[in-house]
Amino acid sequence: MSFESVKVHFKQWNREQDIMEFETSSATVELAAEAIGVIPARIAKTLSFRGDEEKAILIVAAGDAKIDNKKFRQTFGFKARMLNPDEVLEQTGHAIGGVCPFGLANDLDVCLDVSMKRFHTLFPACGSSNSAIELAIDELFQYSFAKGWVDVCKGWQEAEREEKLAQHSI
Repeated sequence: MSFESVKVHFKQWNREQDIMEFETSSATVELAAEAIGVIPARIAKTLSFRGDEEKAILIVAAGDAKIDNKKFRQTFGFKARMLNPDEVLEQTGHAIGGVCPFGLANDLDVCLDVSMKRFHTLFPACGSSNSAIELAIDELFQYSFAKGWVDVCKGWQEAEREEKLAQHSI
């Protein structure tokens, strides 16, 4: 059902045929990166948090980014509390491992983290634990009906710096 709702979602842009399905699991950032053949940072992971009034907030971030609780509280005005697997399924219509900002069961606020802006394309899941789609950053914004960009993650800047240093020393 979840995978099908994502396919229907992408039909409005004639992109449903671009969804990739894998023989192996892509349920984690590492597994998805391995299945696709990209670095983990290029996996666009969707994190589900308790929002105001029983409605979840989805944050889509680069695969190497982690939520910074202080930045989250400053941005949204409340503590970052992730949903449990049952709540994720109820709110999004997607099970853990396939959560994405497409084909959602409810009208949820989706925010994109700036950690993804360093890439031209990223690979979010498509509602199942063995699917993904390659999207340009502006397509991800458009197709997810994102409310806007936020800066609520940490860890990715360090990885980016190390990557640049390694490139210069070659």
